[in-house]
Amino acid sequence: MIDNSAADIILVTCVKSKTARPSAAKDLYISPLFKKQRAYAEKARVPWFILSAEHGLVAPDEWLAPYERYLPETPASYRRAWGVWVAARLELLAGPLQDKIIEIHAASAYLEVVRPELEKRDARIVDPLEGLQMGSRLAWYGNTATEVATAADDVERCVKGLSDMTAALSPQQFIDRGRTSSDSPGLYSWWVDEEGADDLSRGLGQEVTPGLIYAGLAGATRWPSGMRSNNTLWLRVMTMHLGGNHEFSTFRRTLGAIVAHSDGVTQIDEEGLTRWMHSHLRLVAFPYQDRDSLGRIEREVLAQLDPPLNLQHMTLTPIRRRVKHLRRAIMN
Repeated sequence: MIDNSAADIILVTCVKSKTARPSAAKDLYISPLFKKQRAYAEKARVPWFILSAEHGLVAPDEWLAPYERYLPETPASYRRAWGVWVAARLELLAGPLQDKIIEIHAASAYLEVVRPELEKRDARIVDPLEGLQMGSRLAWYGNTATEVATAADDVERCVKGLSDMTAALSPQQFIDRGRTSSDSPGLYSWWVDEEGADDLSRGLGQEVTPGLIYAGLAGATRWPSGMRSNNTLWLRVMTMHLGGNHEFSTFRRTLGAIVAHSDGVTQIDEEGLTRWMHSHLRLVAFPYQDRDSLGRIEREVLAQLDPPLNLQHMTLTPIRRRVKHLRRAIMN
């Protein structure tokens, strides 16, 4: 289970309407559809690329001359080779695609050749415009590419709140405060004490220092679907993190895998893990009411906090590489 369905990578289609002179790829295509695609991708603040019938996969700032190539009019052999080429180049530019969520904004002629190649690499494909005609596609962007750019002061406020160790509660203190104290969407951070950090360091074979080790959200709207979430900080912590089942929590699975390896076993002791969390962790719960922008806020907050045990959307470090290995080694 993943905590957030936001894309890791966005691919958008090229279009026929182009400028008459060489330009950066993001400026070469000038149709209303492409402009909306570009705005959507840029607001998402994740790596994005253009699917070019002539050039394969193109980075936004890559310099291109105008061309006339329409993928549906090319031979089937060309399209198959094109799909292989695009997937290989994306892997070259973006790194391993395993478990990456790749959102593709393109017609079926593009998807039917590139999707299988990406899925061979264990990427997860999202096609938010499936079945929509042109008018509906344009309307989709108008309805869903809402104000996702976040105010800098909101990000700063969240970073400051999540970084405040004096506000951190033990799991029991969090429970004793009751549901009403955290029955809202928001962000949270988990902190480990010195003894717990030693346990994690031993399990990872990498040094983990006492302090903030993980952060996340609860209750964000799921984009691009726009599906609303009723989750809250209370539910995230009580039913997922402290709920006794690592299958329901990315964070719990990570901790369980590390502690299990430290103890020399390949299965997570759920009761033992919960006791360990109560003994060695503290929690900051920070309410944030705007569910629609919460996912974007989280991205910017994580970029500043850089918690060592966060995996999704984070730069791969030796600790994160080791965490992924240990998580895969755990027997369900």
